Amino acid sequence: MMQSMDDPSSASQTVSEPLDLIRLSLDERIYVKCRGGRELRGRLHAYDEHLNMVLGNVEETVTQVEIHEETYEEIVKSSKRKVELLFVRGDGVILVSPPLRIG
Repeated sequence: MMQSMDDPSSASQTVSEPLDLIRLSLDERIYVKCRGGRELRGRLHAYDEHLNMVLGNVEETVTQVEIHEETYEEIVKSSKRKVELLFVRGDGVILVSPPLRIG
């Protein structure tokens, strides 16, 4: 189903390819899961076709799992920090979750 180009509001809400979902999340808080146990929550300011992103007001959580040498038990360590502005390189991105939309 094609949207009319005369109706800009309907065209701006159309999702016809994966990056459209990211475009609709501009200036909203998103969740980004990255390689290395890194998770980010922040406001999406900009992105490109490689999923390089600029996020603002970011909460970063890094989770590391270590194995105890004697007991072989998993030890999970988590650290958090807040960053005002962050550039995220797209090749490290595993998942991007847009904000929940109700309605």
